[in-house]
Order: sequence, then structure tokens, then C-alpha cells
Amino acid sequence: MDNPSKNNKKLTKKVLRKVMWRHYQLLGAFNYERQMSLGYAWAMTPVIKTLYGDNNQELKKSYQRHLEFFNCSASTSPLILGVSCAMEEENANNDEFDSSSINAVKTALMGPLAGIGDSLFWGTLRVIGVGVGAPLAIKGSILGAILYFLINVIPSELLRWFGFKLTYEGGSEFLAKVSADGTLHKLTEAAKILGLVVIGAMISSMVIIKVPMVLHLGGTKISLQETLNSLMPNLLPLLLTFGCYWLLKRKINGTMILFGLIVLGILGVWVGLL
Repeated sequence: MDNPSKNNKKLTKKVLRKVMWRHYQLLGAFNYERQMSLGYAWAMTPVIKTLYGDNNQELKKSYQRHLEFFNCSASTSPLILGVSCAMEEENANNDEFDSSSINAVKTALMGPLAGIGDSLFWGTLRVIGVGVGAPLAIKGSILGAILYFLINVIPSELLRWFGFKLTYEGGSEFLAKVSADGTLHKLTEAAKILGLVVIGAMISSMVIIKVPMVLHLGGTKISLQETLNSLMPNLLPLLLTFGCYWLLKRKINGTMILFGLIVLGILGVWVGLL
């Protein structure tokens, strides 16, 4: 590559193995504000210290990047970790690398991979493993546990370890090519757009507000929910989302917003509005 280089730092197999062992703790500090972000940052810590240990400013920025919202199936998360490791390595060695692309790619990948991981392992292999193994286990046969292990656990472990290796190695080679010709910038913008689309779709499907209140005016019943839907479907969820976003922009703690929503919901149900 002809790009200016900060230095020539390379992640060792030992560091990458540390990332993989730590990824088993992704759900060890789950929270409702940023989901698995603490676990992700913990898994990336060996990489961050190796690449930026002598630069406090870059060290801080890297931790902040990986403390952003992250949520994915544990079985497929190593594939994203592999890409993150490759991108952090490139960022540490290339002055012209756009560090915002690291989170953009994470956001674009976690949705599709979460769907694959949940449907394949939680919804399919786990169910098959339990269906085959449980009857044998009830009868006291060790074969039940063995079959569950072979059907569900082994495929998950193979995907985790080989997937991580493939995405790290492939990510490093891929980034070297696309950084030189400007393709990375285009991919970053596309990833950002895809991430925004995913988040936008989540609002209408996951934020639900129903208003059961009915007004009686001159013998006519007026449903507030139907009236709001006639103006704009899912108007209240949209307004609530923008309201929470506005509070976050004003540096209001996400946990405080969550407690506020709980109180608001209780009061709304108590007065019959929700």
C-alpha cells in the first residue's frame, strides 16, 4: 500500500486468541441502554492495548468506539469481532483510514448476523438438539447430553472460531485493497445508510404505544387511537423515539430516560390513557 503509515503494528495470534476467549463474556454485562457494548469492548481490549497502548488519545477513542450500542447473536458475534480487529489494525497503521467506518460496519453487520445466529442456533439446532437429547436424558442415558452437544454446541463453536479467523484474515486483505482505491469510503457510507434503515425499521416494530381511551362527544364515540392512526400510523412511537433522542442529545443519562419511561407508562395506564 502507498498510504502513509503511522507504524507497522500487527496483531499476534496470542492477542487474537485473547479476543476469542473474552467473547464468551459478551453477555456478562448486558444492559438495556447499549446491550452488549461492555462485553464487546472487553473482548476488544487486548487489541486496543496492543495497537494504541502508547497513545492515550487513540486509546480513549477506540474504547469509546466499542462502547457504542451493540447487539447480536453470541454465536455469530466473532465474525464481527474479526472484522473489527482487522479495521482497528488498519486504523493504527494508516493515517488516512476513516475510523468512523469501524462502527458503521459493525452496525451494518450485527442485524443480519443476529438474524442468522438466532434462527439457526436458537430456533433450529437448539430445538432439534433438545428434541433428540431430552427423551434420552430423561431415561438416564448420557447419550442425550452427547447428542445435544454434537447437534447444537459443536456447530456453534466451529462457526465462532473459524468465522473469526476468516473475517480477520479476509478483512485485513480486503481493507488493504479498498483503502487504496477509495472504495472503503463508499462502503462506509453504504453501511451507515443501511444502519439507519435498520434502526428506523426497529422503531415501528419495537416501540409500541396504544391509546385505548374513547371520548364521548354528543353521543358520538371517538377513539383516540383511530384518530391518531388517521393522521399518521405509529405517530406516538415516532414522537417518543425523537423525544428520547432529544434527551440523549442533551446528555441525559439513558438509564434515567428508561426509568422515566417506566413511570410514564405506569401513570398512563393508571389514568386510562395507555
